[in-house]
Amino acid sequence: MQDKKYETEIFYQKLLHLGIPISLQSLMLASVAAGDAVMLGHIAQDQMTAVSLATQVQFIQNMIIMSVTGAGSILGAQYWGKGDHRTLEDIFSMILRLCGLVSIAFFIACEFFPRYLMLIFTNEPILAEIGIGYLRIAGWSYLMTGISQCYLTMMKVTDHAARCAWISSSAVVINIVLNAVFIFGLFGVPAMEAKGAALATLLARTIELCWSFITSFQKGYVHPRASRFFYRNRLLSKDFRKCCLPLLGASLFWGVGFTSYTAIMGHMGSDAAAANSVTAVIRDLLCCVCNGVSAAGGIMVGYELGAGDLKRGKAYGDRLMKLSFALGFAGTLVVLSIIPIVTRLITLTPKAQKYFVGMMVIMAVYMIGRVVNTIIINGIFASGGDTLFDVYSLAVCMWGLAIPLALLGAFVFHWHVFAVYACTCLDEVGKIPWVMFHYKKYIWVKDLTRTF
Repeated sequence: MQDKKYETEIFYQKLLHLGIPISLQSLMLASVAAGDAVMLGHIAQDQMTAVSLATQVQFIQNMIIMSVTGAGSILGAQYWGKGDHRTLEDIFSMILRLCGLVSIAFFIACEFFPRYLMLIFTNEPILAEIGIGYLRIAGWSYLMTGISQCYLTMMKVTDHAARCAWISSSAVVINIVLNAVFIFGLFGVPAMEAKGAALATLLARTIELCWSFITSFQKGYVHPRASRFFYRNRLLSKDFRKCCLPLLGASLFWGVGFTSYTAIMGHMGSDAAAANSVTAVIRDLLCCVCNGVSAAGGIMVGYELGAGDLKRGKAYGDRLMKLSFALGFAGTLVVLSIIPIVTRLITLTPKAQKYFVGMMVIMAVYMIGRVVNTIIINGIFASGGDTLFDVYSLAVCMWGLAIPLALLGAFVFHWHVFAVYACTCLDEVGKIPWVMFHYKKYIWVKDLTRTF
């Protein structure tokens, strides 16, 4: 009994050690969107809404980058747990090459085809024009995002989560300060509104990338070696594809699906779009804790599985699963409690404010499923390479149920905004029983490492 209590204490100490910096990093990143919403919301509702819609482009880019860095994190954690640092460097080079190509592709799309991108999300001419101006500046920052995320991912995997959080959080603080300067035109700078938010992001991302690159050459950190940057290990590449392709499929399913939700709400009028934009920012802020627990828990389980201690890895997974439900219900209470606070901070039309309150009540229930599924699927399952389940569950619950219902409700049956929004929240809550059934199979308890 004493040994079990000691193991539990060690588990939570490790989780806090990793989880707090990662959660802080996630919170700070989400704070940029919140800062944009608050500052632009003080200028005009259309400015806030247009930027929220335009940033869906980066949302899709992030989904692809997260699938690549996610696969790198899964394999990296296991090889770090095994003590094979040479293979970890090869994994680093692999994800850098892939994320670099993705970043270039999104940069080209934003610079040369911004109008077509904005027409996907809105049919309001004024929103499209504001979004186009934003994307032409922000597109330059998309060149750097993929590269910096590779460096930050390797820091987390190699037990430097605190430094990772410090770099990322500092960049976010710089971003928010520059937001105020460029959006409102402080210290003699011309007021640029939405374009100012894009310029602030560009400068902050530049600082983040330079800082991450320099840090990687310090003692105890991992960096890709120039002599092996284009080296290809066939077996390692095969293992990487097995992890990455399902993650990519799931990320695209989830990312395009969430973008579809935004597009559907965007076509239900500017008030519905504005309310949904604010709700989305709050959702992302509140999900920072579960994202941190998911990432930290997945790394911890991966360490044990890679080291060959499958029993301890399974025990860690069980503790994380129970914690996910406690955090899910806590999230529901937080959402309901902050509704009066947010309504005072954000300037919305009376109709948009009514929509916002209703959406928040619906989201309170949604949070249970979101937290549980994030920690179990993205953390526990992924730690052992069980990444295909996420694809199946999204194909059925999101694309087979939630999106068709939302489309029919919005464009065929003309349901109320609340009913359509509720349809977009069905997938997370509905798949909890399926997730738990799959969890109990313990397919995820697996050592993925090889000896090269």
